[in-house]
Amino acid sequence: MKIAVFSTKTYDQEYFARYNEEFGYSFSFYETALNKDTAKLATDCDVVCVFVNDIVNKETINILKTNGINLIALRCAGYNNVDLDAAAKENIKVVRVPAYSPEAVAEHALALILTLNRKTHKAYNRVREGNFSLKNLIGFNLNNKTIGVIGTGKIGETFCKIMKGFGCKIIAYDIAENENLVKLGVEYMPLEKVFEQSDILSLHCPLNKHTKHIVNKASIASMKGGVMIINTSRGALIKTEDAIEGLKNKKIGYLGVDVYEQEENLFFEDHSEVIIEDDMLLRLLSFPNVLITSHQAYFTKEAMDQITTITLENIKAFENGSELVNEVRQ
Repeated sequence: MKIAVFSTKTYDQEYFARYNEEFGYSFSFYETALNKDTAKLATDCDVVCVFVNDIVNKETINILKTNGINLIALRCAGYNNVDLDAAAKENIKVVRVPAYSPEAVAEHALALILTLNRKTHKAYNRVREGNFSLKNLIGFNLNNKTIGVIGTGKIGETFCKIMKGFGCKIIAYDIAENENLVKLGVEYMPLEKVFEQSDILSLHCPLNKHTKHIVNKASIASMKGGVMIINTSRGALIKTEDAIEGLKNKKIGYLGVDVYEQEENLFFEDHSEVIIEDDMLLRLLSFPNVLITSHQAYFTKEAMDQITTITLENIKAFENGSELVNEVRQ
């Protein structure tokens, strides 16, 4: 099997090389993202392996099919960047990695909360400069705070368990209740009530037509003043311009995001020597109560192990004509 792997970094190549010995696949690694202009790079391959910011739309899929591609293997859980209807029409199977170390993302959400709250990033820089003042570093106890969780799949469930350990009250919204969390004492509520009652709101739902811009002007207006919003899922869950307005009028007291609506042209790359032209991102970076990380929540050794092995097992199942347990269908 020949596999074209897009949006790769050295660490991706390292992990695929480490686990490929028992599979024996031939890889072509490309740093460039997959889109309609780069799809031709997959000519003579059987499979394309793609990541979160690759653009796998109808036009790209038509080119892939022409080039002989029969499988799109996502090395991530989300699949909002793939046109599933177009893939089905071309009889191209789509597989994903539905669960890879949910602890990795859940723990990063906690890291954003603690950093924003206790301002450890600012304290670190101060002390390195010989400034031991505590001025403006005051935080708040997490104990007894109400944590709102939107999306209670594997990552959301893990996050709830972590926050329960801090003595927080957990309220949640999902289209289906997680019985494990109900037993844990998590209270499910309508979405509007979760917005209204949360001191900290953490997003762990997938991005689809129902959840796009779930955090917007109206929902922000219904939240508590000074609410903390955390997003480690997908950038477009938050309407960025509305979040900026919420920060300006102090409705949002803290914003911690590992994802961003327009991240595909920015994240995973070094832009330190160029002028960033994304005005909304620059506006976000200007707020002292905003913390942005570059889609690194998943990035642990354990998660990379699982992402790589499950991706290879998905491809092997396709090659053998076995059941595709991780297939994505519309």
